[in-house]
Amino acid sequence: MGTPNDKENKAGFFAAMTSGFSMFSSAMHRSVNGLLGYEGVEVINPEGGKEDAEEEAQRGRWRQEERDSYWKMMQKYIGSDITSMVTLPVLIFEPMTMLQKMAELMEYSHLLDQADECEDPYMRLVYASSWAISVYFAYQRTLKPFNPILGETYELVNHRGITFISEQVSHHPPMSAGHAENEHFTYDVTSKLKTKFLGNSVDVYPVGRTRVTLKRDGVVLDLVPPPTKVNNLIFGRTWVDSPGEMVMTNLTTGDKVVLYFQPCGWFGANRYEVDGYVYNADEEPKILMTGKWSESLSYQPCDSEGEPLPGTELKEVWHVAETPPNDKFQYTYFAHKLNSFDTAPKKLLASDSRLRPDRWALEKGDLSKAGAEKSSLEERQRAEKRNREAKAHNFKPKWFDMTEEVTTTPWGELEIYRYNGKYTEHRNAVDTSDAIVIDDVQSIEFDPWQYGDLSEE
Repeated sequence: MGTPNDKENKAGFFAAMTSGFSMFSSAMHRSVNGLLGYEGVEVINPEGGKEDAEEEAQRGRWRQEERDSYWKMMQKYIGSDITSMVTLPVLIFEPMTMLQKMAELMEYSHLLDQADECEDPYMRLVYASSWAISVYFAYQRTLKPFNPILGETYELVNHRGITFISEQVSHHPPMSAGHAENEHFTYDVTSKLKTKFLGNSVDVYPVGRTRVTLKRDGVVLDLVPPPTKVNNLIFGRTWVDSPGEMVMTNLTTGDKVVLYFQPCGWFGANRYEVDGYVYNADEEPKILMTGKWSESLSYQPCDSEGEPLPGTELKEVWHVAETPPNDKFQYTYFAHKLNSFDTAPKKLLASDSRLRPDRWALEKGDLSKAGAEKSSLEERQRAEKRNREAKAHNFKPKWFDMTEEVTTTPWGELEIYRYNGKYTEHRNAVDTSDAIVIDDVQSIEFDPWQYGDLSEE
């Protein structure tokens, strides 16, 4: 299958756009070794500025004494997967869990509605892949979401007719499963992140499977996202990049779209840029796509060489929504709704992320209480695990079932969890005649352990 890079020798329109594709290592690396006394630490400036390494390293969220302490603590983990093995300070967290982060994909779900209504198989992929790209504007946030407690859930309603449920289905390794549905599509995901800590940065590999089924024609789309790199964790301004390719495949027809996330180069060159093609089942380009994942995406029909068809022009398919100015957490308006009880169903599950006392305290700006509540929850989770092991019990998720299917991803094997339909039955059975108010919700004690099923080994 041809790629944008394969066509550089043709010197065409889209080839020229992609000729700047380079390795991620071409970004401006600044070693602070010998300047600050830390071996093997590099600072990467996303703007490629001309400041010296020491000046750049002093920027960021940490005071010097905090950097010293954090660096000493983290040194021993270099080269390791730190997904669940490190207790991190609440200072680096945002008031949201990974289960809520999964729901951020629903912000621009109207693109999936359009994909379902679209009769052109290639435009269908334009809409669907733009939906998959749109969430990266939210992913550029540098604060870390909370790891969910085993059995924790998140529910989302009152958004474009969607019902969304996610659940933490495993603690070691940390795994989440999610399901969303409206009249146009169903969305199913099993997610297991894998990380590699590199000192002042961490590579994040999305060991997951995402499937979207468009209801009108029963088309099934499979998504493989690129890896992500979080730079300047301790020294310098923390920033995120996702160099690599995203592939969305129509499993029904064999058509696919391949989009390249350009790595940030010297002096910020190519940062945020995405471009690629929609291909038919014979691997012939049909539509080119280009834009920035931080701003917008556009498309244009092309010939078999990947060149725009005469008489056509680029048309915008997605544009980032207006965002709150100077937001403390860099949230979109939709991200704020994820923490709001306005998007929660009446008679909310007590296991819902909104009810976490550490998340709630952090949202209100009380870091001391957030840290204490986080430690308390983590200790309670360890105690629950010891109790299960003493009774020879396994934890079984309530809303998702573990299947016998194991799929291969670019970054490892993944056990698949399947939505079991019980949540829909539960919601249909709930008496919704009495509205739930925020004061009532706040009185509910967060309890992620009551909903999982315990079975003997």
